[in-house]
Amino acid sequence: MDSGKVKFFLGEVLRNFSRNAGMQVTAIGTVAITIVLLGLFLFIRSALAFAGSQLLDQIAISAYLRADATPAQVAAIARFVARDPRVASMQFVPKKEGLAELRARTNGAIDTALLTENPLPDKFRIKARDPGDVAAIAATVRRLTGVDNVVYGQKIVQRLLQLGAVLRRIGIGVIVVFFAVAGIIISNTIRLTVFARRREIAIMQLVGATNTYIRLPFICEGLLDGVIGALLAVALLAAARAALWPRLLEALPWARLTVVPIDERVLAAELLLVGAAIGLVASWISVGRHLRA
Repeated sequence: MDSGKVKFFLGEVLRNFSRNAGMQVTAIGTVAITIVLLGLFLFIRSALAFAGSQLLDQIAISAYLRADATPAQVAAIARFVARDPRVASMQFVPKKEGLAELRARTNGAIDTALLTENPLPDKFRIKARDPGDVAAIAATVRRLTGVDNVVYGQKIVQRLLQLGAVLRRIGIGVIVVFFAVAGIIISNTIRLTVFARRREIAIMQLVGATNTYIRLPFICEGLLDGVIGALLAVALLAAARAALWPRLLEALPWARLTVVPIDERVLAAELLLVGAAIGLVASWISVGRHLRA
């Protein structure tokens, strides 16, 4: 493409962009609001998923052994669990060590000095590689000879896994809705611009201009709307992060929020790509409908 065509192309983009300033502001503002809401949702979803994964990582399966379990049975259980590929780690905790852990955990709230004998059984402490395998591992270990009971916080695990699944489904729905709303606004903006220049477009078609040549300035206009809106949204999110995050840490010192659960640079890049995609797809469809008419 020679310099003359480049100048014409850029001139068309700027002319289209400035011709309907009010609609352009509306389109950019809609994209910005959409991206801000999307960014907030992704951040909150990531924070909840991060907190849930931390809780799941701390959950261990406690397999309590029968009082009459023989050393051979204990060794067989250890070998079986160690060979399970779903198991990340395994630790045998004798009853004496279990009592010491109980003393440390209760911090003197229970006076174990009054006990005439240790009531705790020996146990295996098992951690899964994937939190989703906790229930299956517990069910497998419970059937082994010599195991009396298995405890792993079943309700907590189930609720956290259900929460993760619900958040994933909600996330997909929210992203689709946000994408559609912003796309409709940009599409209508481009359509108004195309309608205002319908005579010029008809003349260009008569003199042999290809649909691609006619389409590109409008597509770039929509792309520009999406990118500018996304940049504005990222700037607003960054400002809110800098202003609100320290206050949140002060207000919730117990919540362990010192680590940001998402890479902010990756999130910013993803939001910019979403904004660009919204503008590109919406303008492509809008102009395509007119040229096919």
